[in-house]
Amino acid sequence: MVGSCRRTLNDYVLLADLVAVFHGAYIAFVVGGFALIVVGVVERWRWTRAFWFRVAHFAAIVFVCAEQIAHRACPLTSLEGRLRMAGGEVEYSRDFVGYWVDRLIFWDYSPRFFSVVYVVFGLLIAVAFVLAPPKLPRWKRRAGLHSADSGALR
Repeated sequence: MVGSCRRTLNDYVLLADLVAVFHGAYIAFVVGGFALIVVGVVERWRWTRAFWFRVAHFAAIVFVCAEQIAHRACPLTSLEGRLRMAGGEVEYSRDFVGYWVDRLIFWDYSPRFFSVVYVVFGLLIAVAFVLAPPKLPRWKRRAGLHSADSGALR
């Protein structure tokens, strides 16, 4: 049927694989980003204090910690599972990409273990955010200078 919006089973598996790859990239951003921030502070890399990078990084771990504290399932995990079921798969992916991405990001430990790890990791990122804060964007720094010049901050 030409022009049909009907999805085949393989379309759902492909979408599930894309969600799994995005999920892996999210984890790499949080974990790798923290490592780069720590090294960047020590090595004085200016880009590791970039405002939007640091805010996005902090927000990413805050989201993970909040869903753990609220005892909510990760929306990416839930979406991937629903797509795999719609694609005819029961558990983990049987295709190459989905299988290996799932093996990298899903480990067989108790949910309590992960809750503790996520919250401790979130606290470490918060400490790094406070001890090595991001630099404000230029427009924000300039606005602060103008306010200081006018006597508003005295």
